[in-house]
Amino acid sequence: MKRRAAAKRASARAKAKGAPDGRVQRGERNRDAIAGAMFELVGEGVLEPTAEQVAARAGVGLRSVFRHFTDMESLYAGVTKRLRREVEPIVAADQPRGGVAQRARTMVQRRARLFERIAPYKRSGNLNRERSPFLNAEHEKLVLQLREHLALWLPELAKATHATSDAIELVASFEAWDRLCRDQGLTPARARAAQEAAVLALLGET
Repeated sequence: MKRRAAAKRASARAKAKGAPDGRVQRGERNRDAIAGAMFELVGEGVLEPTAEQVAARAGVGLRSVFRHFTDMESLYAGVTKRLRREVEPIVAADQPRGGVAQRARTMVQRRARLFERIAPYKRSGNLNRERSPFLNAEHEKLVLQLREHLALWLPELAKATHATSDAIELVASFEAWDRLCRDQGLTPARARAAQEAAVLALLGET
């Protein structure tokens, strides 16, 4: 009997030791819910959601939001992870085909789809980038990826002047697309057309 009782106690201790802590699981669920709420709110145009807005959307207590808001870097990472899953099909580029004009048009069209999807998150990130190492690193990563994307689709730029290649990188950037949409009030389709026209005009100089 004693040996059996001792064995039960040992088994119970082993299970308790191996079982995930309920508070840890609850904390992870809350963090996921908060990151999901931020993702939805920013996607709807709320570039800096308040703790009250996040709590209401996530269905968690305000105290929980404040606690997780002390680690904004992790929340930014959670939002970025969700966004990355959505844009992967867009950035998974096909092999460039056709002449330079056809490739330039396809590249701009692909970018316009990407820019339209990431726009609210990029705008939100820009508001907080200076105080967030994570967001700053993500911005630098995007700039580099777009530069590599440009070289893939328009290898002719390797023989262009620095002024021409630099100008094409500028006019095909997210910042140019965002200015066309926000400051000039263009639709995404007109913004895309403007970028396309600018890139084709500059390619005439290569």
